[in-house]
Amino acid sequence: MYYEVFQLHAKLLKALSNPKRLEIIQLIREEELPVAEIQEMLDLPQGNLSQHLQVLRAAGIVKTRREGKQIYYSISHKNFIKASDLFREVLIERNKDAVSDIAFKKMADLVPLTSDPVCGMRVSPKTSAFAYKNTGDEFYFCGSGCYERFKKYPKKYIRAVAFA
Repeated sequence: MYYEVFQLHAKLLKALSNPKRLEIIQLIREEELPVAEIQEMLDLPQGNLSQHLQVLRAAGIVKTRREGKQIYYSISHKNFIKASDLFREVLIERNKDAVSDIAFKKMADLVPLTSDPVCGMRVSPKTSAFAYKNTGDEFYFCGSGCYERFKKYPKKYIRAVAFA
């Protein structure tokens, strides 16, 4: 039994050993999302996203719920979020001097809640996948798709945020 637990642990970590799968976990950490929204937020081809979701589902990290034709994904156990946050805290602590990016500030400072300027999803510096500084303002994004869209057309989204 002792060795089997290590095998299970390694299998779980293998399922988590992809940046896109970790990003998926961040997206659905607080709410379930339909596949179409996850796809848009990550800007991934549908087939590629399906493969990542299948790995996470096979490992028991995510669960699904069907509503009509729509499939919703959510985290299967709250401790996966706690574990993810602990890993991020270690990484932030280890890299605080090496990286000047907003993502590597002290975790205690990363608490304000805001919205992704592209899709409107609620995020905080702690839970966001990406951050972007522009003329003194900081913007936080749920995933790489929204981040890339913002970088391509920042004026469009900055103006929308200013009038919101």
